[in-house]
Amino acid sequence: MPVLTFLGTSAAIPDLDHENTALTLRDGEGVIMIDCSGSPLPRLQRAGIDQAEVSDIILTHFHPDHVGGLPLLLMNMWLMGRSQPLRIYGLHHCLERVEDMMGFFHWENWPGFFPVAFHRLPEQEGVIVLERAGLQILASPVKHVIPTLGLRCLRQGKPLFAYSCDTEPCAAVVKLAEGSPILIHEATGEGVGHSSAAQAGEIARESGVKTLFLVHYQVGELNEEQLVKEAGETFKGEVVIARDWMTVEL
Repeated sequence: MPVLTFLGTSAAIPDLDHENTALTLRDGEGVIMIDCSGSPLPRLQRAGIDQAEVSDIILTHFHPDHVGGLPLLLMNMWLMGRSQPLRIYGLHHCLERVEDMMGFFHWENWPGFFPVAFHRLPEQEGVIVLERAGLQILASPVKHVIPTLGLRCLRQGKPLFAYSCDTEPCAAVVKLAEGSPILIHEATGEGVGHSSAAQAGEIARESGVKTLFLVHYQVGELNEEQLVKEAGETFKGEVVIARDWMTVEL
């Protein structure tokens, strides 16, 4: 049974109890990371995940709170003797900048570095990111301030969850979430490139999901009851404030 873990749940400014939003999905084939924030290695360790288990990393977009931990994770993996390949997926806009970023560290000169394969995804609706052992992850562009992907995960053709990433309310997220029991949606607050909890609730209602998990919320002024109340005004299903280390069996 696939297991989803929230390594972080904060918007751009974290605190001692909340790291920037990032997820892991563990199945029988390994661990898929969705974004790479903070200092990933100790967070993986606290979640009970060995870095050697991480087989794939999906980067939703090139903002520091979503990709800032990648150079450190790659260096840590190398120093710990990793030899197995790692696959990294994202839009060209993101991966081009990731390669530039790693170039500043001259990673091509790190001796004995393990293979890293970059998979550039077209900026199109319903693109297959990866498929393995019955698990399938699809991606569609959402409405953020730079090119950004939302995700849809299925197992044996059955939807498991959808993830909005950073976005204004948009039809792409509704489509990603249709038929899924779970929608993970950001709740930064209404504004350019982002959504409020109430807007997340509207998307959850339109897509027909059963449970809405709120992530990427403002922790400095966090009022969980207020977030739940706002989402509940537009969505009558279950509303959950995702917290760091929370796990969900899918």
